[in-house]
Amino acid sequence: MTTIKRPSHRQSSRGIPAVIAIFIILFGAVLYLAVDSRSSTTEPSSPTEGHARMSQNLKTVVAHKREQISAALKTLTEGNLPNRLRTLRQKHEIIGERLAEVKAGTETVEEILHGHDMSHHATDQPPMELKEIIEYLDHWIHQLHETLVEAKHATFEGIWQAYHDLAVKTLYPWDREYLRRMPPRRDDGSIFLSVATYRDENCFNTVYKAYEKAKNPEKLFIGLTQQNCHQDCKSGVLSNLSMVEVPPDDDCYQKFCDTDLGQPFCANSQLRVLNIDEPESLGPYAARYFTSKLWYGEQWYMQIDAHMTFANHWDSISVDMLNKAPSSKPILSHYPPSHLVDLDKRTDRAGARLCGPVFATSDLESQIIRLEGAGYDPQQLEYPAFAPFTAAGYFVAHSNFLREVPFDPFLPWIFMGEEIIMSTRLWTAGYDIFSPSRSVVGHMYVRRHKPKFWESVHRLFATPGIHNPLQAMVLDRIKFQLGYPEAARDMMRHRSLLTAVEQYGMGKARPLEEYLKIVGLNMTTKEITYTGWCEEGYPPPGFEKFNNLYPNGKGRGLSKAATEKAAQ
Repeated sequence: MTTIKRPSHRQSSRGIPAVIAIFIILFGAVLYLAVDSRSSTTEPSSPTEGHARMSQNLKTVVAHKREQISAALKTLTEGNLPNRLRTLRQKHEIIGERLAEVKAGTETVEEILHGHDMSHHATDQPPMELKEIIEYLDHWIHQLHETLVEAKHATFEGIWQAYHDLAVKTLYPWDREYLRRMPPRRDDGSIFLSVATYRDENCFNTVYKAYEKAKNPEKLFIGLTQQNCHQDCKSGVLSNLSMVEVPPDDDCYQKFCDTDLGQPFCANSQLRVLNIDEPESLGPYAARYFTSKLWYGEQWYMQIDAHMTFANHWDSISVDMLNKAPSSKPILSHYPPSHLVDLDKRTDRAGARLCGPVFATSDLESQIIRLEGAGYDPQQLEYPAFAPFTAAGYFVAHSNFLREVPFDPFLPWIFMGEEIIMSTRLWTAGYDIFSPSRSVVGHMYVRRHKPKFWESVHRLFATPGIHNPLQAMVLDRIKFQLGYPEAARDMMRHRSLLTAVEQYGMGKARPLEEYLKIVGLNMTTKEITYTGWCEEGYPPPGFEKFNNLYPNGKGRGLSKAATEKAAQ
């Protein structure tokens, strides 16, 4: 039995020799009894009869001894196993029992040592307390920063490895435990709003307006991951390519809590905050990962950016649209209009659909899928229209998705790629994506000369421009999941990029290949096929039963007789 355990534990050498000694004794007994049984028999009447009798005796003895060995091993496993081996077995850290998985590449030694898939394991432990969650994440982020400071002069591969090695030993097993102990979902109409901010002066207005314009602010709970600079602060890159010193960033949380509007909500713990120092920032996807852990049982989950505007009653309208979508597992998402649009004056206007994917051509984006095109209807639809993609800036869902499609803790430092990986993971897990019938939030798309998180990355490490190859490397994890041939398992140079990829990968409800065909993506040739259904506003292939709900779907895909009948 081969075992691998954590380096920090002292290794006892007494357990394995004891097991081996038992095997040697029992095997010797088998041989002795086999020979003894042969000598105790009467002389055979012929050589053939003698051989047959000896063979039968040997089979009987071996069978009997196998039963004894099996019983002995069962006793060792269940009761008399040394404490060290029993503990490893209970923690699923007996590598020898899972060598087939390691050889097949579906598990790594690190995953087995430091965490395993506990998504289907019940637990009688209570949910983690919010204070406990925030304290752990705060401690871990500081611990990571200290680790990365030690890797200041490392290559981008060394930086990734430093992150990976700490995460797989600490954050990953904690995350698996968190998923086992998530709080139960409430059915009280409550909404959790995820807001991740990076040195954003618009954060205060976003939080303030979210509460001010909500129909049911008493049911609104905001999780805020605030990444701010507190000293020696720099501006973003100015038009002359320089940076200048600027004052420390405003504390969005405290600023809101000091207002008359904010005081009661903060006192009621409806605004939860995780503070991250600017040099510790890991990018927008990682910030959304952290923010998702601030959810605490709210019925609905929404995600926006920190520079948004709102329509009156945006909260109830969003939930109403989600409930109207013809699906048991709907997701509502799109790219909102500009923040300059007066949303309350276009309540009868149709919302935009997110339709057009492109393969990025910039070397910095590693041919990852970008989302650009939009489709519009001439009139507002009664039912939200099907859409192929989710957007990070406006996302509404039933909060159960957090259990089924949890955010991935192994995607630091990425900016592009978060939308396509969430779209595919959600769809393959059985979620259907829809566009909102109307727009209820606006988005500030241009923030020139404002600080960007990759500038912090460049200042933290000694190598200029280190973020670019670092992001490209981490994107290979996403490209592997999406089926890019150049990121296939046997092509992957850095196998640590695949740690726990099954736990945070595609769902099991529908195949990825079906999704790629529906949305017109070919990862091998990097070609995009125009499908038409999103742009024209009718359901995608396989969802024709909902055609009659949409003006452009009525009569489509029906027989001639049915079409004529529908037209009458």
